[in-house]
Amino acid sequence: MNDLSDDYATAGFGRSLDWGQSPAVLVIDMVKAYFQPGAELYLGSRDCLESTVRVVAAARAGGVPVIYTRVAYGPDGVDGGLFFKKVGALRHFVAGAGNDLGEIMPEIAPRPGDLVITKQYASAFFGTSLAATLTSRRIDTLVICGVSTSGCVRATAVDAISYGYLPVVVRQAVGDRDPRPHEANLFDLAAKYAEVWDEAAVTERLWR
Repeated sequence: MNDLSDDYATAGFGRSLDWGQSPAVLVIDMVKAYFQPGAELYLGSRDCLESTVRVVAAARAGGVPVIYTRVAYGPDGVDGGLFFKKVGALRHFVAGAGNDLGEIMPEIAPRPGDLVITKQYASAFFGTSLAATLTSRRIDTLVICGVSTSGCVRATAVDAISYGYLPVVVRQAVGDRDPRPHEANLFDLAAKYAEVWDEAAVTERLWR
């Protein structure tokens, strides 16, 4: 059996795309629901959060904009459609649910002037102003951190390249509840839709 990477490369997948001239960092759904022990969506690790802290610090040091997303729904998930019905844990993000699980983690809390996008679906682009904002600021490269790798990170990266933005997924700064979908989706993203870079290479580039 052929090595998987060799097989994909032979088929023409995994070509490298060049980092653009104007990057932004996108922090996807780094909220308490994923990092609070006992919460239904708890990832079981803070590693991707700690990596995101370092990526955000590098972005700020380099004058690179940082954009955040969070999830919130109206009463009974009225604006969540079938996605809300499919994923039961999304009920924790309903307005008035009586918890703080939708709050962005304090370690990477937005600063005054940072854009925070509220979304209802997996992609940060779907039904939001993100594409218009990136276009107006002439952003061409989207450095992606956040959760989950197989869900909102993947959906956002696929939409980013579809809209003409280079998605750079930071390997250590994205996370999932299980290593199997995490690794499978990183492999597939690198093959077809995005660049997957290590944190050290990303932070070095952001400082330039």
